[in-house]
Formats: sequence, structure tokens, C-alpha cells
Amino acid sequence: MDIKQEEVTTLHEIKIDEEDLINNVREAAASRPISIIMPMLYSELRNKAIKNILRELNKCDYVDKVFIPLSAENERQFEEVKKFFSQLETKHYVIWCNGKRITKLLEELKQEGINVLKYRGKGRDVWIAFGVASLDSYAMALHDADVQTYNHLVPAKLFFPILEPKLDFKFSKGYYARINAEKRIIYGRVFRLFLHPLLKALVDEIGYEPRFLNFLRAFRYPLAGEFAMTTDVAIDVDVPGDWGIEVGMLAEIYRNVARKRICQVDLGIYEHKHQEISRDGLIKMVRDIFKTLLRVLTEEDHIQISEPFLLSLKVMYGRAARECIRQYHADAVFNSFKYDRHLEESVVERFSKHMFEAGKEYLNKPIEARLPDWLRTISAKKRIREELFDIVVKENE
Repeated sequence: MDIKQEEVTTLHEIKIDEEDLINNVREAAASRPISIIMPMLYSELRNKAIKNILRELNKCDYVDKVFIPLSAENERQFEEVKKFFSQLETKHYVIWCNGKRITKLLEELKQEGINVLKYRGKGRDVWIAFGVASLDSYAMALHDADVQTYNHLVPAKLFFPILEPKLDFKFSKGYYARINAEKRIIYGRVFRLFLHPLLKALVDEIGYEPRFLNFLRAFRYPLAGEFAMTTDVAIDVDVPGDWGIEVGMLAEIYRNVARKRICQVDLGIYEHKHQEISRDGLIKMVRDIFKTLLRVLTEEDHIQISEPFLLSLKVMYGRAARECIRQYHADAVFNSFKYDRHLEESVVERFSKHMFEAGKEYLNKPIEARLPDWLRTISAKKRIREELFDIVVKENE
């Protein structure tokens, strides 16, 4: 255990008083209502994790509303998810993000010049939830629906630095250890074997540390999907429309929030669904993250991206990744964890290949898949949030 501070303020779990933490959040939330956003797929209804999350959410009596943005193929699936969440005691709304009524409203928005229908998946669902939740929430927290180790302290920890008057942060991001202590396995391959060594390789290749990379490297787990923010921030950020959502959100926070108003919070050990190394799983995640990084470096730090740059970066990344593998292997041996160095090297080789391909795609099409912020959306269609909420309320009756 260490208490090292980063460029971004780090709140460590050394020995917190759980009861005191929750009481403080409850007291502050009485005058500053807070919401939880939990995007999910219908298929996640079959996972054991969601049942535990429901039990733990029922302990969060300080939360005003819970929003569940849902991707469902038909009304039967939507009704099934609503029935499951009828056990949730907090006021809650299942948002059928690709349902007919919301789709019709988004078609009207398209007529005003804002087309969000071309986006699919988590990014658009989160964007819709931001709009609805921002109507009467002081702050909102987001977490996934597949967290197997979820407990009621997760939202309390995320909200505390935002609600506590002595601190007054505007954005807090969770970080955690991606391990399974019982099975003695280290997870988190996209961060460990891709993003972490890639950030080091970028610094080496560029020859100095650009400001955004300095910001990103200050986060202990930048790919964590758990974070909280005040509503004024939520309506002023563009939401990435692909798998680069976590890095893209940090880029938006970097642009919009002063560094002293940003923190990261220790959420302990985390276990959730593990993606396959496939074109639709980790490979797509790697490609989207890399393209998002290149875009932000071009926009924020004016880094010139070219094919020779990508070729050189690929070599630098391979070297940095192999060094990470050596370090993680040593850590695994020290803790008697299972660790297959050959498998890890093979994963790096696949990541490297797809990283380079994604880089060339970026050169051919450097336009980012990003949904507009809600301030612009409201300007185009003034009552769209209220209309969205009316639909959600009606569909949840």
C-alpha cells in the first residue's frame, strides 16, 4: 500500500470509515440530488453480476434516481428488463435507447442538423442518459452492469469527493486492481499490454511528454468505466460514439475541467466480464482507443501523425510492452499468480498489428465518432430533454 500522489489528486482507501462516508454522502445528497447511470445490454440480464448489483443498489438510499440505458431488440426484452428492476427500491427508469419512441424523437433532432442515429452502442446510450439525468441531478455517476465485485460503496466513493464541501471536485474517476485473488490471475490486458506501454512508447517516439499524455498517465486505470461528475460538466462534454469512450471522456474532461477539480478514487479489487480477443471484442477496443488517442494528440498537442510515425511507434510499443510483460511476470511470481509469458507476448503481437492498421485508418479518415454535447443539442431543440424524459416516464408506467 502506498499513498503516492499523481498529477491528478488520488484518494486512497487506507482505512476509510464506511458509515461516516455514506452518512456524509447522504447528508449532502439531501440538497444536491444525485443519479446513477448503468448502461446495459439485454444479455447482461442473464449474468450473476446484475443480481448482486441490484441488491447493493437497494442499500444506496441516498441516490435520488437510477437510470438504466438499455439496448434491446424488441419490446419483450424491454419489458423483461423492467420487470427485473421492479425489485429496485430507488426510483428508477429503464431507457429503451433504440426503441421506436426515442428513435422517432432522434429523427426529429436529425432534422435540426444533429444526427446521433448514425451511432450505435454504449456511447449513444450514455449520451441519452446524460440528457435525461441532467434535468434535475446535481451530479451523476456511471458504472457498468457486469461488475461481479460490485458493492454499495462504489457510488458512495465516486460521489463523495464531488459532494463533500471541503473538497469540491467536479469529476472523479474510479481505479482498481484487475485481479482475481482466488484464481490467482491478473486481468486487464488492454490496459496492461496495450494502453500502458503505448503511452510510454508515444512519449519516447515524440521525444517529450505532451500535456494530454501527462494528464492521461496520471490516472492509475484510465480505462475504468466507473466515474462521477457534476451535471454542468456532463452537459458540456462530447460523448465518444465507439469503444474509445473512456479515453475520449478523459479527453473531454481534460478540455473542460480544471486539473485541481479532478480526482481518482480507489475502488479496491474489481472483477467483471472479460472480452474475447476478437474483432468484436478486445481487438475493436484496441483499434478504437488508438484512433481516439491519435485524434486527441492532433487536436490538443498538434502532434503530426504520419505512416513513418506509426511504423516507428509500432517498434517502440513492442519494446515497451515486452518490458511490461517482464515486470508483470516478476510481480506474478512474487505473489504466486499464474502468468503465461508466451500468451502475453502473443497478445501484444496481435495488438501491435491492429494498432498499426487502425493508425492507417485514422490517416485516411481522421474525423472522430463523437456525439455533440448537450448544450449544443438543447440549442438546436430546446425541450428535447423534457421530451425524452416524458417518453421514458411513459414507457416505465
